[in-house]
Amino acid sequence: MNMNLDEASIYVGTYSKYNEGSLFGKWLSLSNYSDKEEFTEACLELHSDETDPELMFQDWEYIPEGLIGECWLSDNFFALRDTLESFSSQEYDAFCSWCTYSNYDISTQDIDDLVATFRDEFVGQYNSEEDYAYELIEETYDLSEFAKTYFDYEKFAHDLFTTDYWFDDSYVFVRR
Repeated sequence: MNMNLDEASIYVGTYSKYNEGSLFGKWLSLSNYSDKEEFTEACLELHSDETDPELMFQDWEYIPEGLIGECWLSDNFFALRDTLESFSSQEYDAFCSWCTYSNYDISTQDIDDLVATFRDEFVGQYNSEEDYAYELIEETYDLSEFAKTYFDYEKFAHDLFTTDYWFDDSYVFVRR
């Protein structure tokens, strides 16, 4: 999922112009607007030559699936964009990965609840499932150096990631 929301833009036309064979519109960068109302006002001003323009989003970039359609933009877009601005690059990438594989609806769920759930489920970044298993053993169990030489980290990782955790693009998450 590409969620570079700072670069999100929409090509805004109208159904009336489209039905008349015109693709007249303009790319509007959502970073220029603080909220949906301000964005909608700019769209309506762009098409002020129509009495009651019915906006048509003919193309868009850097907006996740579920936040936009041909004639609508989710109310959550601006809240999500503003929230993600405070994320580190690692946290931002992990959130994108988490959104791709989770069953949460980013278009309707409360953004604060969504981010809280993500933070509860996000464990960290690791080179492999086995690297996480190794760290978990080091932090949780007091194995002697002798016992560690016999411990099967690969099998332990396999068990962890078929039950309690999942791994994607170097990020580890708790299954809920």
